[in-house]
Amino acid sequence: MEIPSSRSKRRARIEIVPLIDIMFFLLATFVMVSLSMVKSRGISVVLPQASTGQPQEQADHVSVSVTENGQLYLDKRELSQLELVETLQGLKARNPDLRVHINGDQNARLGLAISVLDEVRKLGISKIAFETRPPTGR
Repeated sequence: MEIPSSRSKRRARIEIVPLIDIMFFLLATFVMVSLSMVKSRGISVVLPQASTGQPQEQADHVSVSVTENGQLYLDKRELSQLELVETLQGLKARNPDLRVHINGDQNARLGLAISVLDEVRKLGISKIAFETRPPTGR
């Protein structure tokens, strides 16, 4: 004699729709996290606007920052102008194809930025770029 069970004889199933939802959520999360992990080498300054600026290659470069109050930074490390020149000399000796990105606050003294540009050129570094931001309100 067979005793009837209150359980049905259905087989277990894996629901795919919630699994797909979770996978899309994880994919979107990883994309957003990877985009936010772009490494900023310079310190945070208010870049001047330029409508003719073009994107530059971000690989293998050093960033020289000029702040509004005249401080100089090389990759987030504060240096005097003499220390900056000495450090750039050492970097140029190790990497003859060194790239320098100068980012300065829009209210920084132009004379100091030109002085940094002049020192970089004296060292024989020819791959120099000024960092700008696109104009707003267009």
